[in-house]
Amino acid sequence: MKDVLGIILGGGQGKRLFPLTLYRSKPAVPIGGKYRLIDIPISNCLHAGIDKVFVLTQFNSTSLHRHISTSYRFDHFSDGFVEILAAMQTMDTTDWYQGTADAVRQQLRHIMSRRADQCLILSGDHLYRMDYRIFVEEHRRRGADLSIAVKPVSREQAPSLGILKMAPDGRIVDFREKPQPGPELEELRLPGPGEERYLASMGIYLFEPQVMTSLLMTNKKEDFGKHIIPDAIQEVGVYAHMFDGYWEDIGTIRSFYDANLALTTPEPHFEFYQHKGPIYTRPRFLPGARIEGCQIDRSIISEGSYIQAQSIANSVIGVRSIIGPGARVKDTVMMGADFYNTPADLARHASLNTSAIGIGAGAVIERAIIDKNARIGAGVVITNAARIQEADGVDYYIRDGIVVVAKNAAIPPGTVI
Repeated sequence: MKDVLGIILGGGQGKRLFPLTLYRSKPAVPIGGKYRLIDIPISNCLHAGIDKVFVLTQFNSTSLHRHISTSYRFDHFSDGFVEILAAMQTMDTTDWYQGTADAVRQQLRHIMSRRADQCLILSGDHLYRMDYRIFVEEHRRRGADLSIAVKPVSREQAPSLGILKMAPDGRIVDFREKPQPGPELEELRLPGPGEERYLASMGIYLFEPQVMTSLLMTNKKEDFGKHIIPDAIQEVGVYAHMFDGYWEDIGTIRSFYDANLALTTPEPHFEFYQHKGPIYTRPRFLPGARIEGCQIDRSIISEGSYIQAQSIANSVIGVRSIIGPGARVKDTVMMGADFYNTPADLARHASLNTSAIGIGAGAVIERAIIDKNARIGAGVVITNAARIQEADGVDYYIRDGIVVVAKNAAIPPGTVI
């Protein structure tokens, strides 16, 4: 596994995750109270013994770069690294990354200089645990040129994913990116009675380096799923690796919201902590959460928080979260803050009659996402009682019925949303 190179794609704009991607890239979006999405693939790599990892970045990447540089440091006696490969103008190209395949193509010189036995290409915005060692062993045993991790999905999920057909020996014989309901989708249906099922690509590719180079240089198209993979099936040996665990593409506000709240259930599909495989992130050296007179049910409270709320239910509360007396929080993802209010901050806000960072006294927050450093004034009510599905307001947005308060936003005291 020391000879496998990890390549994580982290450059997408993430339009469907707006406004969480207003100031950051998708892989930098916080999840689970204290982590970021990029921590998932990096941790999976490290647990599998893959300690040479490139992260390809482009859009709103400052916070992602900072997180990676402060989180993943190797000692002088290791040749491991987690290194940023940012989009840049060169003598060969002046374009930004045009897609997943183009991003790897533009960085081939750096990637191939590592002389890896295999290149494992991953997405930076998926939530799952996978033992890549099993994946790599199967790939090598088959003598595959390219292996793709796949999992069964329902008919409802299929049109938004890459769907494939597999021969009995595991070889992929057909691949369609986001096939539409009808004859095209029906051709890819798994045989057998019962519920309609399909095999979907997880966006996890294991390449032989020379095969990857040949495919990318002979096919100048931009995307792996749309262009490179369908053509590769006709040219080289492409095999499927079956995965039957939990996997979620955090591509929309709804999927982000549901994945976070699922962490609070008694038996969540995804556990951030496992004794032999914790998810790594940046150590912050914060104190334990301080809680006064608050009734808490099925929630995650992250370190460094100061909670005086009346109740918190079915919610994820991020690092350095401040929640004032009498506040009620339910079905909410609160990302916390990057810093604390100082005495000078509190004095200034008091003199200007504005709100400090956190949720103010007596506020009621339900079915919401509160991004970092947001200031929710006293008595604010965020419940979307009218059940509006899509709307844009001042410092807040409604997506799929979920109110999202933007990063650094200020919601004045007494506001009702």
